[in-house]
Amino acid sequence: MSELIHKSASDLAQLLASKEISSVEVTKAHLAQIDAVNEVVHSYLHVTADAAIAVAAEVDAKRAAGEKLHPLAGVPIAVKDNLTTTDAPTTAGSKILEGWIPQYDATVVRKIREAGLPILGKTNLDEFAMGSSTEFSAYGPSRNPWDLDRIPGGSGGGSSSAVAAYMAPLALGSDTGGSIRFPAFVTGTVGIKPTYGAVSRYGLIALASSLDQVGPVTRNVRDAALLQDLIAGHDPHDSTSLPESLGSMAEAAANGSLKGKRIGVIKQLSGDGFQPAVSKAFQHSLDLMTAAGAEIVEVSCPSFEYAIAAYYLILPAEASSNLAKFDSVRFGMRVAPEGNPTIERVMAATREAGFGPEVKRRIILGTYALSSGYYDAYYGSAQKVRTLIQRDFDAAFAKADVLVSPTAPATAFKFGEKVEDPLAMYLNDIATIPANLAGIPGISIPNGVADDGLPVGIQFLAPAREDARLYDVGAALEALHEAEWGKTMMSFAPDVHELIKKGVSR
Repeated sequence: MSELIHKSASDLAQLLASKEISSVEVTKAHLAQIDAVNEVVHSYLHVTADAAIAVAAEVDAKRAAGEKLHPLAGVPIAVKDNLTTTDAPTTAGSKILEGWIPQYDATVVRKIREAGLPILGKTNLDEFAMGSSTEFSAYGPSRNPWDLDRIPGGSGGGSSSAVAAYMAPLALGSDTGGSIRFPAFVTGTVGIKPTYGAVSRYGLIALASSLDQVGPVTRNVRDAALLQDLIAGHDPHDSTSLPESLGSMAEAAANGSLKGKRIGVIKQLSGDGFQPAVSKAFQHSLDLMTAAGAEIVEVSCPSFEYAIAAYYLILPAEASSNLAKFDSVRFGMRVAPEGNPTIERVMAATREAGFGPEVKRRIILGTYALSSGYYDAYYGSAQKVRTLIQRDFDAAFAKADVLVSPTAPATAFKFGEKVEDPLAMYLNDIATIPANLAGIPGISIPNGVADDGLPVGIQFLAPAREDARLYDVGAALEALHEAEWGKTMMSFAPDVHELIKKGVSR
């Protein structure tokens, strides 16, 4: 097994820039890892080996010729399969889009190509990003490299497990209510939800347009900063794209410091309801930050009590509207019933065969919430709660530079434990949902290993457009952890090859 796959993206970038290694070497090393473990971990739905090697060879030739390249040029990356790509299928984890090759690249994919990052493939996800475990992928779940009988989070469990299993040093995800940050929590990786509009959503298959945000998945904070710097920026194709630059995230990560920072502990996102090991690790990090010169203050966000209820009205409502186009006429597969079917029967048969149970559940819920006579009582009321949550954040940020909480209540659960109980599944996102409702940035970084041998994470939140604060405090806490542990978080992870040899319960 090549040692190249264990190096961070920033380390690989330095070695590539100094010509100590080649992009072809790095890309082939990661493709070999994919060949070795993807059949079991199932992070990738589509692997684009030939295209990745071709891009790597092109980057090596340009570097040899002395051309000026992007700092991450030649570093391989994985892309979540709800981002459009012209050279690989984009399925959004759904049968209704099986085999679809888009005619255009998502803006973030275009930026990656222009910067010279070889795309290794498309990663698995819950269908149309609806889920917290990848168990709702039409193509089967991904597995957690820390314990192959447990979930890798969702909806972006494919991206998080690919990075955690060393099948990619970088990956792209999308976060609608925690779909980057929760997978990061359960796989010991770093996940960022940037400020809403900081990264273009053009080419992202929409789930809930007012909540969705593309962001980085990596193994350390600096790598995430480098990737956000690459994919961020105004995009005229996206009407919600911010017009201004948010500055350099890599610079913030490089200068990370906790001294003098006011860290606000959210009263409603700690204590009861959180696994003891999660709370213990959280308190330990608060103590570390205090010793490093941070001021810990408690803040109250009372409207957070209603965040999950509001979210699961707003998201299904927007999803039912966004997914209406998958009707056998405009987009998606077509199923024709026997006899002489009407267009209504064709649409019904297509959506019945093409959509999975969770997608159907949310479409029905969203259509109901938007229906005549119920709009004001449900969707309208949820939007009012959203405003209250935004006001709670404003009040909290008047007292603190960043807010902090555990990223999720408990470590990764086993497959099947919650798939029949939607409410229990939804509660995984209790700490992550408020950021999406308010449009503010959030980061989850590893926060140690629980007694069950599984990783836990800690979440920082910052005001809108202040993403740099997350990289500042995140990098500083990460450095404190590594100094205390004497190694990186992923060094605690079991060898996925050994787990596969031992076998996994199906």
